[in-house]
Amino acid sequence: MFDISEAQKRASRRLGARSTRRRRSDAGKSRVSPFLLDALRVLVVGREQPSITQVERHLAALAAEHRLRPPCRATLYGTLATMPGHFYRMASLPSHVRSALYNLGSDAEVPGHQLAFYCFNYGSPAAASYAAGLPWLDLYQARRMRGWRARSRGLLDAAMRFRGMR
Repeated sequence: MFDISEAQKRASRRLGARSTRRRRSDAGKSRVSPFLLDALRVLVVGREQPSITQVERHLAALAAEHRLRPPCRATLYGTLATMPGHFYRMASLPSHVRSALYNLGSDAEVPGHQLAFYCFNYGSPAAASYAAGLPWLDLYQARRMRGWRARSRGLLDAAMRFRGMR
């Protein structure tokens, strides 16, 4: 009924040898100009969520001024998902937030998206309240992380909705 050796032969014919296409020299790196990335960072590190339409227009104007190619909206969202956000020193955080970050030493620096994730997932209501007030980029990146418990993710979504974030 099913001949495994014949299936393997068909698969090897179909897939053939390894591709002869060369890997791009800029593979794994952003193709957006570093100048525009710096400008984007300045526009989005604030406490409240900026209008992506306004960010896009501002970057397009800067790109035209410097004869660069402006990033498209999808590139902006992809960059926002991976852009380095805020960092917080453990020593400067309240005790209820430090207790949510149970596996870190007192001299550690915590990325904002991980701080939000741990506060909502493992922290007390006071820690979740603290995380709800973090800058929008930290909450945006935390929302994209895996491993959320349903109730914790609901708290994050409610906090973002209350603050007018998408």
